[in-house]
Amino acid sequence: MRMLHTMLRVAELGRSLQFYTEVLGMKLLRRADYSEGRFTLAYLGYGEERDTAILELTHNWDTSRYEPGNAYGHIAIGVDDVYAACEAIRGRGGKIVREAGPMKGGTAVLAFVEDPDGYKIELLEDPARRPITG
Repeated sequence: MRMLHTMLRVAELGRSLQFYTEVLGMKLLRRADYSEGRFTLAYLGYGEERDTAILELTHNWDTSRYEPGNAYGHIAIGVDDVYAACEAIRGRGGKIVREAGPMKGGTAVLAFVEDPDGYKIELLEDPARRPITG
């Protein structure tokens, strides 16, 4: 396993992209709109996605503001097989809060686990092992 990304919800994607690329010097690695789910994902980082953990910015089209505290999304961990990882985690006493399956409006297979404090961890097929699209 390896750390994939940290996700933050942002109210204005353009403003956030400008900040992370121009102010912090990150590179926009990929971006995709999901019209069915009414959101956009933008991935940024200081290196290539296959080599380092990155930042995912999620812009929900119908949300114009977030309060500090609800902007945190999740930590993502890459796994070879999301279904098998869920079973292994469940077998070790972990709490699966979103069963393995395809993402709404996309093709990625994912699941979510909850830690003892209620933080969400996404299990996702390792993007370094699949073609990057979007």
